[in-house]
Amino acid sequence: MVNTSAPQTQPSPPQLSALVSPSPLAFDIDARRRRINIERMRHERLARFRTELAKLDVAGALLADPVNIRYATDARNMAVWSLHSIARYAFVPTDGPIVLFEMGSTLHVTRGLSTLGEVRPSTPWTFMIAMDRIDEKCARWADEIVDLVQRHGRRNRRLAVDRCEPLGIQFLMDRGLTILDAQQPMEIARAIKTPDEVDSMKLVMDVCDEGVRRMRAALTPGITENQLWGILHETNIAHDGEWIECRLLSSGPRTNPWYQECGTRVIQAGDVVGFDTDMVGPLGYIADISRSWICPGKPPSDRHRRLYDIAQEQIRFNVELLRPGVGFREFSEKAWNIPAPYVPQRYLSPIHGLGLVDEYPVIPYPQDFAEWGSDGVFVENMVVSVESYVGEVGGQDGIKLEEQVLITDSGAVPMSSSAFYDGIQVDR
Repeated sequence: MVNTSAPQTQPSPPQLSALVSPSPLAFDIDARRRRINIERMRHERLARFRTELAKLDVAGALLADPVNIRYATDARNMAVWSLHSIARYAFVPTDGPIVLFEMGSTLHVTRGLSTLGEVRPSTPWTFMIAMDRIDEKCARWADEIVDLVQRHGRRNRRLAVDRCEPLGIQFLMDRGLTILDAQQPMEIARAIKTPDEVDSMKLVMDVCDEGVRRMRAALTPGITENQLWGILHETNIAHDGEWIECRLLSSGPRTNPWYQECGTRVIQAGDVVGFDTDMVGPLGYIADISRSWICPGKPPSDRHRRLYDIAQEQIRFNVELLRPGVGFREFSEKAWNIPAPYVPQRYLSPIHGLGLVDEYPVIPYPQDFAEWGSDGVFVENMVVSVESYVGEVGGQDGIKLEEQVLITDSGAVPMSSSAFYDGIQVDR
């Protein structure tokens, strides 16, 4: 029998290591959120999307991409899993209440959101779930969608769809719907940020900067690429972040060419270490910066300094070009001219949009513009990342830099406080 008269001692909380302990910022996340009018942000985002749907003259949109669902409704539920398994979707009428279809056992997760008119059980019909009953399930799903279009679209039978297996599209068309692309109006809506979105992205960048600071402090000979990369992941989750899009951290010879995912390689003194954060943090927004450092123990070589100076000059020059009213083609034509040895392995594009994830627009280099460039104009409150990768074909290594900026009425303002223009050496 327990002696209830004896004083009861509470167990001590587990001690966290220096790498996994939350920073003071972690305890300020809720306070920072309270300064952001999240409710207003939700409805302003929805209004922007509906404005674009009206321009497209559709009854509404059927969204299955979890990032698009998040933008239109702010409903979050197993986003990464639902990127590859279509088991939840939303019908967003151009005018009328939104119906979110959630997996039956998770209906409680998103109920109560002010953007939603109704939450219903979904009808998953992909083969993984429906198996040999796929036609039956798909027919039931299509009937539900067509009923919503008829009720809210009046005589408009045009429906924008962002992601759907071919069978589903066929079933919708067989029932008399005309299918259009929902990604175009969604990307255009997402391109210009509301003031609350800007504040949300600043919060995410602060978390990212904290992760980068910890990575820089931990960079010593003997640490593996995966261990170093894990510090950013842990910092993001500890500060209420969500996921990281890629595994883009490499060291030494693995930095040339770019786009090699991190692995078990042990980082050596004097190695270049480059990374691209692609970090989806608190409130679902992205922080997307790249830095390149030299692992302590050996100083940067003259080659390292030359490559870094070239990448830094590209970023600086292109950031200076950005201001409201500059056209996409104009930016491409005026962008910094990459020296010939580095053209073959240039980054995909010198600049791309950002929001919840990488977004419209993506502007190609002038030599690529005829093939895949499009006209458009940068406007105030766009957030973009300015990119550079400098490395020769067959070179020993390369330098990756990237800066995330907010376009204001007077030009582009960097959003990150992580050291950038102070060189590549990590002092010890």
